[in-house]
Amino acid sequence: MEKTLCEGNFFNPTKGNISFNQMLDEIFSYIKEEPKYDYEIIVGCDSSSSEEPSFPIAIVVLRKGAGGRFFLKKVKYHKRKFYNLHERILEEVWLSCRLALELRDIINKRVNKMVSPLKYEFEYIHADVGSSGATKDMIREVVGLIKGNGFEAKIKPEAYVASIVADRFS
Repeated sequence: MEKTLCEGNFFNPTKGNISFNQMLDEIFSYIKEEPKYDYEIIVGCDSSSSEEPSFPIAIVVLRKGAGGRFFLKKVKYHKRKFYNLHERILEEVWLSCRLALELRDIINKRVNKMVSPLKYEFEYIHADVGSSGATKDMIREVVGLIKGNGFEAKIKPEAYVASIVADRFS
């Protein structure tokens, strides 16, 4: 059985390595700190270009118009190789969808138990594909995978969680 992506540690530049529950606490306290703002929770992933890449998955909590926070989980496979860009991109998107589905479910359960629910949107997954370059032929496939999992897709240049935040750690 495949283990959940919510297990293990997540990295935050301010807090260092923290558990999934500590990350949730950070997300909730960040939103509660300034409840007048609108918030988005976005997931995106990138990968290094080697045959045995690492896949940093970023979770960004965006305080619209006033900055944000991010958390990162690195996934590395042992004994599995990715021989082409198509395989790597699909794995990036699949990892993003898996983590986003798990995270959304856990956050929604926690919010539903709150007396004063938080105001946030959790609908986007950012994919590191764009209309120019080597990934242009994959856009429909990637967007379909993301939409099929119940999220809206953003691609480059709007996909900053994948192409900028996660990319810094690939």
